[in-house]
Amino acid sequence: MNRSAFFSWAFAAALSIGAARSQADDCVDFKWDVAQERALFAGSATTLNAGADAKSAPVMQLKHLYELKLLPQEQVSFAVTPGKKSPRSDSHAGIAVFKIPGAGSYRVSIDMPFWIDVVHDGALVAANDFQGQHGCDSPHKIVMFDLQGGRPFILQLSNAAPQSVRLTITAAPARKL
Repeated sequence: MNRSAFFSWAFAAALSIGAARSQADDCVDFKWDVAQERALFAGSATTLNAGADAKSAPVMQLKHLYELKLLPQEQVSFAVTPGKKSPRSDSHAGIAVFKIPGAGSYRVSIDMPFWIDVVHDGALVAANDFQGQHGCDSPHKIVMFDLQGGRPFILQLSNAAPQSVRLTITAAPARKL
């Protein structure tokens, strides 16, 4: 390799490393420990088709990364009206179902900004907290819910521009004092 080619290669490598560090740096300012979510987003996702209603909704497992293929929002019959009342034009949405092993705090993490609702016993579960990181997509947004009960929960995703979303549901780690 001649000197000019070497310097071109080294410059390109430095840019690539810088871009990777920048992406990683964009994902480090979460106020919570998000190590388990970051590890899941680093893996490959299982593809599922979102349900158009609760009966057609796929069942999701905790601590697993999914790519959920969404539907045009007008084709989705939500179990409860989404918390975000005015969808943008050409929005996508979908429904999934999940179960929890016991009461506690659980996080829904997604790779882009849009609306997340959890439904239990015919009512929206209030989010306990949320956060997001601009420039980060692994994950981009995390919403935490305090969940009780053993019956399945309905996950409603709405007001999304893209036709698919990568997501995971995890138990929040115990807080360190």
